[in-house]
Amino acid sequence: MKKMFILLLFFSLLALPTVFAINLDLEKQSLNEVLVLDTGKPVIFDLKITNNGAADNFEFYNLLGFSMFPVGTISIGSGATKDVSLGLVPLGEIKERGFYTFSYFIRGTDTGQQQETLTFNIVEIGDAIIIGSGDVDPESGSIEVFIRNRVNFDFEVVDVEFSSAFFDFEESFSLGPNERRNFTVQLNQEDFKQLGAGFYTLVANIDTGTVDGRVEGVIKFVEKDLVTTTRKNYGFFINTQVIEKKNEGNTVESSETVVKKNILSRLFTSFSPEPDVVEREGGTIFYSWIRDVGPGETLEIRVKTNWIFPFVVILFIVAIVILAKKYKGTNLVLKKRVSFVKAKGGEFALKVSILLNAKNYVERVNVIDRLPPLVKIYERFGGDEPTRIDHKNRRLEWNFEKLEAGETRVISYIIYSKIGVIGKFALPTATAVFEREGVIHESESNRAFFVAEQRKKDIED
Repeated sequence: MKKMFILLLFFSLLALPTVFAINLDLEKQSLNEVLVLDTGKPVIFDLKITNNGAADNFEFYNLLGFSMFPVGTISIGSGATKDVSLGLVPLGEIKERGFYTFSYFIRGTDTGQQQETLTFNIVEIGDAIIIGSGDVDPESGSIEVFIRNRVNFDFEVVDVEFSSAFFDFEESFSLGPNERRNFTVQLNQEDFKQLGAGFYTLVANIDTGTVDGRVEGVIKFVEKDLVTTTRKNYGFFINTQVIEKKNEGNTVESSETVVKKNILSRLFTSFSPEPDVVEREGGTIFYSWIRDVGPGETLEIRVKTNWIFPFVVILFIVAIVILAKKYKGTNLVLKKRVSFVKAKGGEFALKVSILLNAKNYVERVNVIDRLPPLVKIYERFGGDEPTRIDHKNRRLEWNFEKLEAGETRVISYIIYSKIGVIGKFALPTATAVFEREGVIHESESNRAFFVAEQRKKDIED
């Protein structure tokens, strides 16, 4: 016995390192994490950590020159899951650019440590932001300039000075992850009337408060070509949108037209001519026409959405359903109901009612109902008495020579039991066999249920 105890103690000691070894499952909840250099802001990972081992206090650390938070330890019980926001900030200058895989460790107070990796993108502010604008037309009075955040990083405060050969202006705003800001700039044609057609540099000097940067874009100053666009939109059930582009200049002009539709309206939309490019973004479909319009020519695009067809289809379906219900209805409908009654002797008693509703003229109607187990029938009836009571097979039968169309009959009886019922009490369906125009048919009632909380009412003598 003593040797057996020593052996058990020895194997238990051998198993202890396995039992108490660190065993964490990490699931990254966030996506597209970015570290923008010199902003002083950390790159943050949202982690869901599940402890499959023993309860312990865990801390995060690395050997690569990054400051990490949370600082200190976090407690995770055995089998528990905790959401942790893990932040990284480089302690000094970092030379890496682009996607970078970072190794770090999670160390438990009592359970050892576990190595993990995370990947994020390292960019400078000039790579995180892009700028651009629409084309400058010699006869236009305004232009739209945009600035877009290309990465998953929140620039809380941004001061930008836009400058070009056509305009200069300043704006202050916030720029969230992947957000785009558009600005409409009024143009003074006297400022660029001597400029030749071509491409000009658009410059944005960006100041975030912690880092400055310079981003460049391109503005296209088009030739003295003039294409006028006219849009017409009319019709309700048949909505027609006409886009007309007329070249009033003296050179061939490339024109791009974009029309967007949702996933429903596109099914009933026709185009003339057909679009050159079809792109989908979420639930929106973009149709694009990229065409050359010669001098004096007119490009007309017709987009017609016909809502009559789906409207007619819906009406047709509704009509079919109504007609199907009307002509598919049974000749004889049975509805079974059950209600609680209070017996004088304190027994559990229920009143069962069967409603017969003749949709059409039927004859030789035989209604059959079955008694559930453990109950007996109270052989006093307030309405039509059963033609036959089969105690052995627990069946009740009623016979009716005929039922006129629209005629309703109600038959009822009482069952009782000295054994109480808790919960739901189910009764079998009733069946009716009848003739209709010389053909035998069968109809079945619903199943009736009784619940103990149902309203009680006194039995009638």
